[in-house]
Amino acid sequence: MDDGENRSWAKSLKQVLRKWHPLQVASDVAACVRFFSRLPLPPTGPLDRIDAAPDFSRISYAAPLAGLVTSAPAALLTLVLGLTPLPDLVVATLAVALLVAVCGALHEDGLGDVVDGFFGGTTPKRRMEIMKDSRVGAFGALTLAIAILLRVLLLAGLLQALDGWAVVPLVVGEALSRGLMIWQWRSHPSARPGGLGARFGKPDAVQVNAAALICGLALLTCLISVPLLNLALGGLLASAGAYGVGRLAVSKIGGTTGDVLGAAQQIAVICFLIGLQLAPM
Repeated sequence: MDDGENRSWAKSLKQVLRKWHPLQVASDVAACVRFFSRLPLPPTGPLDRIDAAPDFSRISYAAPLAGLVTSAPAALLTLVLGLTPLPDLVVATLAVALLVAVCGALHEDGLGDVVDGFFGGTTPKRRMEIMKDSRVGAFGALTLAIAILLRVLLLAGLLQALDGWAVVPLVVGEALSRGLMIWQWRSHPSARPGGLGARFGKPDAVQVNAAALICGLALLTCLISVPLLNLALGGLLASAGAYGVGRLAVSKIGGTTGDVLGAAQQIAVICFLIGLQLAPM
């Protein structure tokens, strides 16, 4: 990292820290949780405007923290069911089902739409039309089935290897994948005028750097249960997965959409879980 990049990071960190009043952070996290999930959070304080649309040019740094909140019910369920004689596959299936339910299948819907559009259309315009169609095609349905199956099997593998400590990489993966989603949102132009970026604001460099810092701290907590090599492989593979989705979107439709960001989150979390288990624990 050169001096210019160091100064940029330092400036970004100072700007964020000046705004990190506890009430403001709570408000920003709550806004992200409400946007990305079905959790009916009450107002967290006087700064929390539940009737206002989220401004992601200001609050997107909180997306990884929102991932920690939305994954907490599944983590708690995993811990409780882990005390029973239920097989790891059953526990993992119920945990993933709860993850999907809490977020209203928002990101899963994006993954299905992206696969249908990218591989069912032959021109950028047609791909965008398919992505806006509420119906699920064969490509999307098969991809979603494989994605859910992978998440269940990978979580079951973590449960077998780590027992109750598997909840740590479970929640960290949800946080990391949302940080990587914000990175891709910032990195590429919007493919649809009037879409997600235009309506709710686009993250700036300060937001992305702050989200990266949060993700880095979250990853460090995994070291209590996951070896460093496994953690490094998980982080690298997750980053590569999100980056690949972003680059594919640029080549297919010229930029990102809300569906593309959802697909990036899903691919990143799956890649993270795969990377964690590429080396013996």
